[in-house]
Formats: sequence, structure tokens, C-alpha cells
Amino acid sequence: MRRADLLDRLASETFDLLVIGGGASGAGVALEAASRGLKTALVERYDFAEGTSSRSTKLIHGGVRYLELAIKTLDRVQLNLVRDALHERAVLLRIAPHLSRPLWLLTPLYRLWEVPYYYAGLKIYDLLAGSARLAPAQFIGARGTLKRFPHLNPRGLKGAVAYQDGQFDDARFNVELALTALQQGGVVLNQAEVTGLLKQNNRLCGAVVHDRLSGKTLEVAARVVVNATGPFADGIRQMDDPHAPPLLRASSGIHIVLDSDYTPPETGLLIPKTEDGRVVFVLPWLGGTLVGTTDDPAPIVDHPRVREEEIAYVLRQVQPYLGAVPREKVRSSWSGLRPLVARPQADTARLTRDHLIQESPSGLLTLAGGKWTTYRKMALDLVNYAIRRFGLVAGPSRSEHLPLLGGQGFTPEGAQKLLALGLEAEVAHHLHRAYGARAGQVAQLAAEGYAARLAAGWPYLEAEVVYAVRQEMAHTPLDVLARRTRLAFLDHQAALAAIPRVAALMGQELGWSPEQVAQAAEKARQQLLEAL
Repeated sequence: MRRADLLDRLASETFDLLVIGGGASGAGVALEAASRGLKTALVERYDFAEGTSSRSTKLIHGGVRYLELAIKTLDRVQLNLVRDALHERAVLLRIAPHLSRPLWLLTPLYRLWEVPYYYAGLKIYDLLAGSARLAPAQFIGARGTLKRFPHLNPRGLKGAVAYQDGQFDDARFNVELALTALQQGGVVLNQAEVTGLLKQNNRLCGAVVHDRLSGKTLEVAARVVVNATGPFADGIRQMDDPHAPPLLRASSGIHIVLDSDYTPPETGLLIPKTEDGRVVFVLPWLGGTLVGTTDDPAPIVDHPRVREEEIAYVLRQVQPYLGAVPREKVRSSWSGLRPLVARPQADTARLTRDHLIQESPSGLLTLAGGKWTTYRKMALDLVNYAIRRFGLVAGPSRSEHLPLLGGQGFTPEGAQKLLALGLEAEVAHHLHRAYGARAGQVAQLAAEGYAARLAAGWPYLEAEVVYAVRQEMAHTPLDVLARRTRLAFLDHQAALAAIPRVAALMGQELGWSPEQVAQAAEKARQQLLEAL
């Protein structure tokens, strides 16, 4: 559907739910509601997943650290969070088989007493998963550990506990959530900012939305307004009630990307103890090695920056396991904000990632907390609450078994079909994993003259820029380079070099003047240098 038609619907219809925020939780709410027959609209002021939801550790997991804390503190809330997340892990692997996969993780052990401790803990992890468990945890001796992860420091190694969790492409998953909500009849718009809330008799009845592309402002009528803006939820709450006390605290988590040489393609590391008692992951991801994360109190800003001392911290944590990693080996880095439900006298590393639903006196529903793996349960709880509280008429939930767009008709042998079209093996595999059942549409664009690569050494094609504009609501070069493809997260220099060509291709599709193309390219360059 054309953007102009979506704007017309926003201005002319009355919605059951108006969702503010296009990250994982907001897009999840939109899909949950739309797929149950509720008239649903979602507006996002920037791009889908531009903030926290594109900046995760790329794991679909129950949370080994949360399990350890739950056992040590006898915390039932954390234990239930792990159990719920393990169930949701299986759901995410099922509904987006192209964007997710099981991944083996090794916890390397250098002291004999660690072997029974971590082995028992990961067996409990398996038990909590129940029927949703993946391959069972197992102990591997030192020789077997080094065979599976050759780059690991062998000195004093006693072995490792191997277990499976899920891995995914967070930003593309988020984009497909939004597009599937659109497919289910919802109105979904990025670059559409809520600038005010509408009330009748002190009850919310909609919002004022500013279209950042056309400059138009419109009023959107809705029976229920949902605040799903992640770390920015307090800003919307205070738009509703200037005296509302803060609900959230934020912590920053940074990640770096190294060459793929540091990890085998099918196995990652969980480093169980760092200098300050946290955990760090070393993971193969889309042709690179992803390392992170940190957990520090942080101010809430649109595009948090990575500090050099944070990169140095991450490199120090992996040195005992991988050896010294020179700073120049860092291809990219980024910082994301975690929205944590505030509790007095608790540091951000120990705040629960569980979620809550808060209703204001005017009826604003705020969905706060949580984590990527449990976005669907968060959405389900929110929509069920809205149905009960506001008398909405909806069908049963379908989200547990509803495939996302690229998962609809996905077949594991899809890459072989792409090879038959003449694509290189690396490109065929990439398109298959990124677009699933829709990969053939991108391949067709490549056959029509857009087969050139965007960057040497990476499988991304010019066809993906055209497809992102026509089918995936991309409006800026970084929409393409950071979230429709992941080049900006994998290799800063390659992404910087690709910006002019991406801007030119988008200009052809969107009718930009040469001046607009140049402006879009320069803005993308500055954003990439400053924030990613």
C-alpha cells in the first residue's frame, strides 16, 4: 500500500488501538492486535528498529545470567522470566526460520570446580525449556573444545559446557513484524511522530501525528493508545501527564564486530565471568564476530554513542580467551539502551528484564521493560489487557503460529533455487536467509540490472536497495545500510563507501533531485560516523 493511502487511513478512520513506537514491542503489539481483527495503527517517529531493537546481542535466549541470579537469590520472578523466554525462543525460531537459527555456545572452563557448577546450571536451563528445549547441554573435554573453537586459549583449559540457544537478525525481524502487521490489515508508518495526545472528558481518544516526510500533521482517533516506545516511554507518559513520575531507568550495552576469523561459523562463546562479574558473548554473526555486551547506567538519548573506554573494556574481557585483539581489528561498534523498570537501590545489571503494563488515569497503556525474546508475550499480555479493560471485540491470538512474511512458504532448500538463477553461492545464501520466501523477488531485481554488490567482500546487492524502497518502507540510506541490510553494523568503512551509491539508487526510486541525493548521503555519513 502506498504511503499516501496509509496516511489517508490514519486521518479518516477510528482505530481500536493506536500503537506509538515501532521497535520490537510496538511492532509485536501491532501484529498481535491486527491478526486478531482489531483495527490497528502503528506510528514510529524514525525507522523501525532504529533504536534498541536493532542493537541487541542477536540472541534468542532464556538468559543464563538471569537463571544464575534466580537460583542464587531464590527469585521466582527471574525464574519465570527465564521459563517464558525459553518458550518464546521456540516460537521465534518457528515463525521466522529464515531469520533465526539454533546456535551452539561453549562456556570454556579453566578450573575443575567450574565443571559441575556450569554443567548443572545448563541442565536446569534445559529442564526449564521443557518440550521447547533445543539440543541438550553436554560437557566436552579440552581437546574437543579446541576442535570446535580453535581460536580459544588452550592454556589450563579443562573443557567446556556446550549448549544451544537461538540467534537472529534483530532489525530484519523487527521490519518483518511491522510488515506482517500491515499484511494483516493494520496501518503501519515509520517517520511519523506523535507530537501530542487527544483527550475528551479527560480520557485519551487519539493522538496528533506529524509526518516527517511530507510535513503534514493529522489527528488520529483511537479507542486505546499504547505507549511502546522502549527507553522513551516516560516521555510519552509525561506528554499524557506532566507530573507522572519516571518509570524507567536505562542501561547501555555496547557491541563490537571483529573479523570472522575469531569464531567458527556455527559456534560461539559465553564468557561466564568478567572483571566486574558480568558475562560476555563472542558470536559468529553474518560474516563477522560479534562481541558484547556492557551494562552501565546511561542517559536516554536518541542515538547513544560508543565510548573508547567501553571498547577497551570489551577487548579486555576477551583477551584471556582469544588473546590480545588490537583496536584496529574492530570493524564496527554500536550502543543500545535497555529499558529497565526502575526499582530503588538496584543497579542496572540486577534490574529485572520482566515487563509491566501500566494504565494512566486517562487510559494510556504503557508497555515497559522486557527483552527481545519475550516481545510476543509482552504484546499478548498488552492486547489481552486492552480487550478486557476497554471491551474490544477480537478473535483468539494467532501470533504463536503465524509466520512472518519471509517465513510464509519458506523452504530450507530455497538457496538452491537461487543458485539455479545464476547467483553466486554467497549471495544466494544471504538472500535466502535474509528474505526467506521473498528472496526470489530480490533475485528478480538483480536480474533486471541491479546485481552489483554494494561493498566488496559482502554479499549485499543494489537490488536490495530497490527492494527496500519499494517493499520495505525504507526512506533513508541508513534505513537500508543499517536495518534492511546490516552492512553498517558489520563494517563501518564499507558502509561509508556504499552511501553515495545507495543514495543515488534511492533517489531514482523516490524522485529526489541531485541536491536531495547529496543531502541524504551527507546526513547518512554524519549519522554513521556519530552514532554507530
